[in-house]
Amino acid sequence: MLRLISRNKTILFDRPALMGILNVTPDSFSDGGRYNQLDQALLHCEQMIADGADIIDIGGCSTRPNNAIASESEEMERVIPILKAIRKAFPDTLVSIDTFRKNVAEASVDEGADLINDISGGLFDEDMLPYIGRHHIPYVMMHCVGTPETMHQYTLSGDIHQTVMAFFEKQCQVLEAYGEQQIILDPGIGFGKSLEANYQLLNDLNRYRYHNLPILIGISRKSLINKVLHTTPDTAENGTTVLNTIALLNGADLLRVHDVKNAREAIELVGNFCTFATNLAL
Repeated sequence: MLRLISRNKTILFDRPALMGILNVTPDSFSDGGRYNQLDQALLHCEQMIADGADIIDIGGCSTRPNNAIASESEEMERVIPILKAIRKAFPDTLVSIDTFRKNVAEASVDEGADLINDISGGLFDEDMLPYIGRHHIPYVMMHCVGTPETMHQYTLSGDIHQTVMAFFEKQCQVLEAYGEQQIILDPGIGFGKSLEANYQLLNDLNRYRYHNLPILIGISRKSLINKVLHTTPDTAENGTTVLNTIALLNGADLLRVHDVKNAREAIELVGNFCTFATNLAL
């Protein structure tokens, strides 16, 4: 199970944890423009906490396909004000920053962020891993290929286990050299992989548990749902819940989601199912 140590606090989760998505961008693929005003963002954050979010993940730079990447200054201007407001309004809530830039990560940690969620796993900014390692900041390492501009041009297919594991091993060794132990692995479903490869990752989650590190899964409203069900991001919540349930049954420790309430119910039901199934087997 997931354990986080942040700002002299140790947080132990006795069940899979939930990371609620708060995009403060005008152009994210699912909810761009809905929460980029401070009052809207705080209301949504409050609702996600009430619905059971353990972590709020603030994103200020959309990485949707064929989208212009926001500059570092734009990302800072979006993220830091809402981070400050959340820290003031919800001081006990864990806050994550979704960024691949070391400078944004550092500024966010200085303002109270508890962990960094990096879609590039340290690939896009060579200063990220040394910064994370030196300061022992909880870190989500996602498997990725290419650059921010080209990552969606890649379509890894076939048995990608070796590719993903080689990436995790290489990047984790950089952090481990600094003594960093608070690493969460994200196999990067929906990023530069074929439809088949995405479902293969979901089916084989425990194969990607390098050094028994916890695993995060972020499949909320993504194209692996929409391509199969012919839905849109706004109508993909049912499919999201189904795949989150599969992820939980296959060992996911942390779910990154837009709809926290549905995911919390999935966690509770899967937990009861596993408990009852174990008791019946005894």
